[in-house]
Amino acid sequence: FQFFWLSLNVWLFGKTFLLYNQGLQYYYLHQMLGLGLCVSRASASVLNLNCCLVLLPMCRVLLAFLRGSQKVASKKTRRLLDKSKTFHVTCGVTICIFSVLHVAAHLVNALNFSENYNEEFVTLNAANYRGEDPRKLLFATVPGLTGVIMVLVLFLMCTASTYAIRVSNYDIFWYTHNLFFVFYMLLMLHVSGGVLKYQTNLEQHPPGCFNPNKTLRQNLTVPKAFEELFPDYTTEPFPGDLPVPEPFVQNSFMRACSEEPKFQSHFPETWFWISGPLCLYCVERLYRYIRSNKPVTITSVISHPSNVLEVRMMKDDFEARPGQYVILHCPRVSALESHPFTLTMCPTDTKATFGVHLKVVGDWTERFRDLLLLHSNQDTEILPIFQQRRYPKLYVDGPFGSPFEESLNYEVSLCVAGGIGVTPFASVLNTLLDNWKCYKLRRLYFIWVCRDIESFRWFADLLCMLHNKLWQENRPDYINIQLYLSQTDGIQKIIGEKYQALNSRLLIGRPRWKLLFDDIAKCNRRKTIGVFCCGPNKISKILHKLSNSSNSYGTRFEYNKESFS
Repeated sequence: FQFFWLSLNVWLFGKTFLLYNQGLQYYYLHQMLGLGLCVSRASASVLNLNCCLVLLPMCRVLLAFLRGSQKVASKKTRRLLDKSKTFHVTCGVTICIFSVLHVAAHLVNALNFSENYNEEFVTLNAANYRGEDPRKLLFATVPGLTGVIMVLVLFLMCTASTYAIRVSNYDIFWYTHNLFFVFYMLLMLHVSGGVLKYQTNLEQHPPGCFNPNKTLRQNLTVPKAFEELFPDYTTEPFPGDLPVPEPFVQNSFMRACSEEPKFQSHFPETWFWISGPLCLYCVERLYRYIRSNKPVTITSVISHPSNVLEVRMMKDDFEARPGQYVILHCPRVSALESHPFTLTMCPTDTKATFGVHLKVVGDWTERFRDLLLLHSNQDTEILPIFQQRRYPKLYVDGPFGSPFEESLNYEVSLCVAGGIGVTPFASVLNTLLDNWKCYKLRRLYFIWVCRDIESFRWFADLLCMLHNKLWQENRPDYINIQLYLSQTDGIQKIIGEKYQALNSRLLIGRPRWKLLFDDIAKCNRRKTIGVFCCGPNKISKILHKLSNSSNSYGTRFEYNKESFS
């Protein structure tokens, strides 16, 4: 997809380049600036398109509405909505690439404006005189100064978006990425400068034409072929009813013109491109702010092994579907920062409680845990907190759609989790525990890979309850649970008598993915199986490759991967 989008932008760049290179309305400007004009305008067209589209994948409410409504009935089309983050990143990379071209072209243009200053076309010149310092055009004009600041903002956003910085210090990524609003405001000012102009009177003054009135007034030498046509007293402009002499019209090297060329600045087309998506995004952010301005009621906080915290809460009129996620914002932790977390428990008709599991891996989650827990050493056992205390205010924005909403819409689904990546499937399992008969899903393969044995206790009770329920209803084949312990220190069982059903499904090592896919394909011939993964990129790439591979059983695998927008 990234290659296709980049190729499309290169094609747009080429078409616009040829348009400006051959367009007569830019003839005089092209003579002054050369190819710098074509490159700057062609790259600007690509930037307009991507600056318009880069905001749309961030409209989470719109995407959730399209996914959850009947507006997008095709499952394949809904899967494209899951690529919103990939599309956002691709547009961002494209903006960076063509911004470099745009800046380089305008550096050349500033130099050409200074060196090729033409006194004949004063309005066309951005420079005030020949030899003017090009740096004045860059730092002393609105288009130049806004362009320089935009480059700095884009550089900060681009570098802070790299994987290394996002992992080491998410705060830097968060705060720099919110400079996008400054970038768009500067962009709207940048295009209003009107530096590059086009000719408006091509019919009255074709490029390269000959103006007889101007020639005589300036005492220029007239070609011998025209001397007999001009009496000595002809020093005034031709009368309006007097036709222009034939040689002016018929000469193959010159065309007569009736007036001087007139130039006009382009209307800022960028406004048309970005105003719609920017307004849509601002309206959505306002709607999300209004929707989430009331804090939730935290009902319980549970500390799980391996630095995992479970928060259960309630909120009026909150509805969510299995697989969706919410964004948590705690002002006491950070005034502006917020983070997405997958719902592990959704509200139902019988209970209004919903919850999330979060792994303590960064500054934000550490401060959040310290505010919620009375004692930070309660991370070795599942311990509900019954003490009366005042929890900090917590705001919930959402819910928002994710690929895992589709896991219940396949007849057969394969769900693969790595470590804390099990959270998207927890809400699905909770939903099946309430009522599995109302969904299309008839067989679920659940694969969970963890490094330590204690991690399985996060959802061991849920898995056991679902297993027992299906056995009681004579559907033991509904779910196939496989637990893999990739690292072991000698303890190879989940401690507790009630977990015997899980211990029998506990395997040491890593899954043999090719054999697993072949076995699933053999048992589900000529069916379409949904593959859902939330875990390390290494596992994701393997599953993606195997899903796209053909098999001899006519089984088709459709790959899906968790990706927060």
